[in-house]
Amino acid sequence: MNEDERKAKPGLMRRWFGGSAASADAEAPTALAEVPAVVPEPAAPPALKRSWLQRLRFGLSRSSSSIGRGIADIFTKRKLDAGSLDDLEDVLIQADLGLGAATRIRQAIARGRYEKGIDADEVKAVLAEEVERTLAPVARSFEVDASKKPFVVLVVGVNGSGKTTTIGKLAAKFRSEGHRVMLAAGDTFRAAAIEQLRVWARRTGSDLVARDQGGDAAGLAFDALTRARAENADVVLMDTAGRLQNRAELMGELEKIIRVMKKVDAEAPHAVLLVLDATVGQNALSQVEIFGRTAGVTGLVMTKLDGTARGGILVAIADKFGLPVHFIGVGEGLEDLEPFAARDFAEAIAGIERADA
Repeated sequence: MNEDERKAKPGLMRRWFGGSAASADAEAPTALAEVPAVVPEPAAPPALKRSWLQRLRFGLSRSSSSIGRGIADIFTKRKLDAGSLDDLEDVLIQADLGLGAATRIRQAIARGRYEKGIDADEVKAVLAEEVERTLAPVARSFEVDASKKPFVVLVVGVNGSGKTTTIGKLAAKFRSEGHRVMLAAGDTFRAAAIEQLRVWARRTGSDLVARDQGGDAAGLAFDALTRARAENADVVLMDTAGRLQNRAELMGELEKIIRVMKKVDAEAPHAVLLVLDATVGQNALSQVEIFGRTAGVTGLVMTKLDGTARGGILVAIADKFGLPVHFIGVGEGLEDLEPFAARDFAEAIAGIERADA
């Protein structure tokens, strides 16, 4: 580079950076330092985990809101008389509580209050008391009898009631209690059900007995019980294909599964859980009747209470059949299936919030 080129270079640098080459070099770090730092947005606080009572109230909110609106419409600035009681009875029947429960609630509210003013909160309190009184006798915990090993639980119900998911959640519960659990993929009609149970087995650390789609469900039941005995399993949870209660041939297949189980263990199954979808409303009554007659249902699991405004159907079922209600579900999460408690359910469906919840 000649002398003239050396003289021209600083001028070029000045045109580029607004100063001398030396000052540009000196100021570069300062210029970079002046670029505002990207300040990360503060992390959102973790969502507060809701208690079971909070989830239950939220899950039953459609039912409680429907009943609550009806009660408010009837008893706002209105005396208690035959007409208001008739309207209340209609609201309760529409919520599927059943005629028996609706009549008892009507009588309890009328007692000592006829032709007097009554507010909506008083009505809700009486409603909760009467619902709890109806449900308390059927709210029974589910116990695994350790003297029967393996303790065999047959899970039945119509299509889409939530049997396979319920089995997965029960497997998680029993595993957390220290039981060795075996799952039997008896819904051989649906490949998705077999794969779903396979996922639950991995997730809960349970053993699995499965066959290819289209396999014989009764034969699978025999294999599962035989293997469970050999491997010293504590609990067998047997899935079954969904079947409509009015299909005689499908109900006959269920009877066959039970007959085959008894060839391995004369007392099996030790429990038969009927999984009911709350959204079907009054149809659940016929399901309990026919599955009870065919499979000898010993207890109920009510799912999808968060998807209906007719959660009162559980009251009607308790009134008519008196079968134990072991679990209820208000969502898809593992924690959304819990043992049934009459008081919690009664207050949630009446829209009453406890201070200690």
